[in-house]
Amino acid sequence: MRGLMQDSPLTIDTIFRHAEQHYGDVAIVTNSPQGATRSTYGEWAARTRRLGGVLDTLGISADGRVGTFGWNSQRHLELYFAAPCTGRVLHTLNIRLFPEQLTYIANHAEDEVVFVDRSVFGLFWPLVDTMTTVRHVVVMEDGGDAELPDDPRISDYETLLAAASPVEFDVRDESLAASMCYTSGTTGRPKGVQYHHRGAYLNSFGEIVHSYHDPSSVYLWTLPMFHCNGWCTPW
Repeated sequence: MRGLMQDSPLTIDTIFRHAEQHYGDVAIVTNSPQGATRSTYGEWAARTRRLGGVLDTLGISADGRVGTFGWNSQRHLELYFAAPCTGRVLHTLNIRLFPEQLTYIANHAEDEVVFVDRSVFGLFWPLVDTMTTVRHVVVMEDGGDAELPDDPRISDYETLLAAASPVEFDVRDESLAASMCYTSGTTGRPKGVQYHHRGAYLNSFGEIVHSYHDPSSVYLWTLPMFHCNGWCTPW
């Protein structure tokens, strides 16, 4: 006999809808060299749904790896949800690793697109031709001053987002990979770790419990989002 109480998969899109429906007026603040910008979870949710449309427009595979190379920001949070909520796999590249490690990691993960903050574009772009599966580089303006070359692989985040249509999120299988990250290669080459939706979901609940979060909490986010999925705190 199977029990049927609360018989629903533990998937990241359910976390997304909870924030969208119940906390739409709660503030998100991002600080950058340009200064602080304020938004809300309602605005973030609308952008995240359109970002799912961007991934479709770019032709990212149904389970394609979506790389990120950037700091803590609202845009990075949009990627944290848009990738797994469309069935794809978020892959946070650690900007502090050695160049040869970044090349190895991107090729091993088979990243198809990398979203890069402009302030660290100068670290990433010299490596792009060594990353054999990367077809798109999407630049996120964060106050950086790096010059962008005239290359058809480069797109602007906000331009793509403005032209995209929102998508519905509906992940049915909690065992699907949601994200991946790699060790720093302290012993041999970096080792990849995949989080499935169920693991990320439960880990995020653990963060709420041991950090004593409640609906009135204000969280100052200092742990890098490019390190160990930010300990799943983004979710």
